[in-house]
Amino acid sequence: MANQQDIASSLARTHLYQLGVELKARFTSFGGWEMPVQYSGISREHEAVRNAAGMFDISHMGKFTLQGQDLISQLQYLVPSDLNRLQLGQAQYTVLLNPQGGIIDDIIVYYQGEDTTGVQRVLIIVNAATTNKDKAWLLQHLDLNEVQFQDLSPEKALIAVQGPKAIKYLQPFVQEDLQPIKAFGHLAATVLGKSSFIARTGYTGEDGFEVMVDPEVGVELWQNLYDAGVIPCGLGARDTLRLEAAMALYGQDIDDTTTPLEAGLGWLVHLDSKGDFIGRQVLAQQKADGVQRRLVGLQTSGRNIARHGYQVLSANQVVGEVTSGTISPTLGYPVALAYVPTKLASVGQQLEVDIRGKAYPAVVVKRPFYRSKNRVTN
Repeated sequence: MANQQDIASSLARTHLYQLGVELKARFTSFGGWEMPVQYSGISREHEAVRNAAGMFDISHMGKFTLQGQDLISQLQYLVPSDLNRLQLGQAQYTVLLNPQGGIIDDIIVYYQGEDTTGVQRVLIIVNAATTNKDKAWLLQHLDLNEVQFQDLSPEKALIAVQGPKAIKYLQPFVQEDLQPIKAFGHLAATVLGKSSFIARTGYTGEDGFEVMVDPEVGVELWQNLYDAGVIPCGLGARDTLRLEAAMALYGQDIDDTTTPLEAGLGWLVHLDSKGDFIGRQVLAQQKADGVQRRLVGLQTSGRNIARHGYQVLSANQVVGEVTSGTISPTLGYPVALAYVPTKLASVGQQLEVDIRGKAYPAVVVKRPFYRSKNRVTN
């Protein structure tokens, strides 16, 4: 059996890995990468993002640039969202779908405009564990005679600065004014004197920015932010933060067997405003007939945490399964996401969760569990 050192040596490392080592971060395996799970403690990191600012090394995520004539019309066929709505400097959270309507990955498409010759440009950020799968899918379905595809994943660093004071800490290192950028807005920016990309997006439920830079700029930016008092955060805090905001984790809450309508992502499906796309027929049928199951929020009492894979019960029968669960550091009680039959998905529905062989009460509650008062709007 391979030992921990052998496992670690087989994992990829980001350009900021050494900074985590110097800060004595605890590392874990995630999507083929050796990533910090925590630096100073999950609770402290979580609280920093909710009340001030925290920063995350998210350089492991996939980063693709595409350009070409009629690029948007080609991408339209691959997602259920209407990308024609995007203006220069706007982005769309959406999903890649298979023919069964299942989610290949959830992604963000950043529209970077069209030049005088009609060439359109986009940046697409995808999940780390699905980067190769997504790349293959895009290359299979795009006309490469018309579209130029570039994978920037290995050569760019990506840092997320999240929290109500994110602008205060990030602005001194950015030439452009960050204040006018709206939620899901983005721009080509100058960070520490170097060309970079900044988006007002994130995965924490708070205001914040994601900054894509060359590796040496990323190292310098991270160090400057740390010196200014921004708390480094790992995957542990990222998970508690995103779960409080009821943001789906690919591979747990959504995957290629779940459709966006089942997952509560119906707002991404624009059946009325766009033409054909992969999976449209399945989603149209689900829209007409209703889905058989839904992803719901659950709340349990005390310290009874409904964790990933635990069974959901109703009248002593197994009716569903928990996909994510934790004790919410902000709220102080356990929350979870789970798929249950639609007839049992209404807010207030009483259910149970099997926790180590014993049934504990659970109630369906409204999502998100936590909503920030500091988030900007579109």
